[in-house]
Amino acid sequence: MEMITIDDRALGWFEREFDAQKPYTIRLYPQYAGFGEKNKGYSLAFSIEEPANPSIQQEQNGVTFFVETNDQWFFDDTDVELKLCEKSNEICARYKEIQH
Repeated sequence: MEMITIDDRALGWFEREFDAQKPYTIRLYPQYAGFGEKNKGYSLAFSIEEPANPSIQQEQNGVTFFVETNDQWFFDDTDVELKLCEKSNEICARYKEIQH
């Protein structure tokens, strides 16, 4: 993964959902469950925790999103865009393949 993009509405969702004192960090990681778009059987999950060995980080308005090195396989050759889905009012992840 080269980049994590979080739109403003998605950032607002994270701020409301986690209701934590800024600055804080949110880990993006694969969870074995669901019907993932990128890797079948896995879905994208989030938790507030400190990075141990991050492979990528993206800070936005006092919230840092990161992926640990051991989870990098889930995001290989992909940029991730997080948006708020209109229908469900939940976070939707869009994966964009990186052209080499």
